Amino acid sequence: MRNTVVKSGLRQKQWQGAVVRRLLSLQTMKTPSENALKFVATDKTRFLPEGMQQAIDIESLAEANEKSPLASQLYKINGVRSVMIGSDFITVNKVDNSLSNNPELDWTSLKPKVEQYIASFAKTKQPFLDQHYLEEYQKELDTLDENDDDVVYEIKELINTKIRPALQDDGGDIHFRSFDESTGTVFIKLRGACKSCSLSEDTLKGGIESMLKHYVPEVEEVRAVLDPEEEIAIAEFEKLEKKLKQNASASGPSDPKVRPEAHA
Repeated sequence: MRNTVVKSGLRQKQWQGAVVRRLLSLQTMKTPSENALKFVATDKTRFLPEGMQQAIDIESLAEANEKSPLASQLYKINGVRSVMIGSDFITVNKVDNSLSNNPELDWTSLKPKVEQYIASFAKTKQPFLDQHYLEEYQKELDTLDENDDDVVYEIKELINTKIRPALQDDGGDIHFRSFDESTGTVFIKLRGACKSCSLSEDTLKGGIESMLKHYVPEVEEVRAVLDPEEEIAIAEFEKLEKKLKQNASASGPSDPKVRPEAHA
């Protein structure tokens, strides 16, 4: 039997009164991705309104300016690539420093800056998320809908109750996009640390796909999709990565000097 569906009117009411400001205590946790850290609120601070479980993924400063004043502040830190805001945690993805070897892009330097920005913002009266964006975003949530067909309903329920909690423990999240009943393909969106982890394909196929296929016989495959803004952000990042590689090659070791031959 299906669970009772939470009506949007109740959810909207919860969201409007959700932000409580207090001194913030943070704990930092590693994720499967070496370029992502999870900053967890150890008090009762919530970054998302009560009743909202899906994390907000932010890929650029322009996107941050539309969605979250907090994320806009975090993008002032050199090296921040993306931000994901969860119920009681924030996952920050940084640029890969393996090519540039810039100490300012190491977590040793970035971690205290991120903590300071989050803690400082928490002292203000600003909401973590833009209210207008929240009102639009709730229309796209993976909430259980009594109008969903049985397969989609079951997929959403598995995502909400089994898959999402496991991914959020690792600083990531998952969003349901659609189900193609003609091919048995589920289209999902990975968020946060999950998308930058080197094991993301294993997570997708060995974890998510295996579970959905086990519980929902109609599912044949699970595929990850990219949003248009994310495709743009990835393209820009690839340009930066190519430039760093070129700079690294240009500043490589010089040709060995030819020794003068010894004279007899």
